[in-house]
Amino acid sequence: MSKVRIIGGTHRSRLIEVPDSIGLRPTPDRVRETLFNWLGQELDGLHCLDLFAGSGALGFEAASREAASVTLLELAPKVASHLRENQAKLAFGNLKLVTGDALKYLQSTPERFDLVFLDPPYRQGWLERLEPHLAKVLTPGARVYLEAEEAVDAYAGLALRKSGKAGQVHYRLFALPPAGESA
Repeated sequence: MSKVRIIGGTHRSRLIEVPDSIGLRPTPDRVRETLFNWLGQELDGLHCLDLFAGSGALGFEAASREAASVTLLELAPKVASHLRENQAKLAFGNLKLVTGDALKYLQSTPERFDLVFLDPPYRQGWLERLEPHLAKVLTPGARVYLEAEEAVDAYAGLALRKSGKAGQVHYRLFALPPAGESA
């Protein structure tokens, strides 16, 4: 069991317990700090989706920064159980946990999101499988944060806004143009 610290917002410095699970890679503090500098420190009013929640570091960080709602989606029952425990411990009223498959969720949810965190397991083809379904859950002007083992400079017709690399992780911030504008 390891721990990840929330780095900003109402729950700054609180710890999230992360189970030992194959392929689970919490987004490092330095990368999260960069991401939330890109996004702005407050996420007030935004509806967020952490599509492969894993440790929950990105979703809990968004909830701490006062997002209107955060949906954590996780398939692995053991990992989802730890997310549920962390949610109860931190008492976020703006966070809900959904246990299920990311592709099925994107295909079936009626919800729309202003910000999507997309950090799928590496080398399993998730980015390619999700790409045709992502746009239907995005609001005009939505942003998508993507982590991958390879640099991804074009995705789902979104405009690349920011990019970085930390160790072996490539991270990108994409945006959907606001209604009436083009990329």
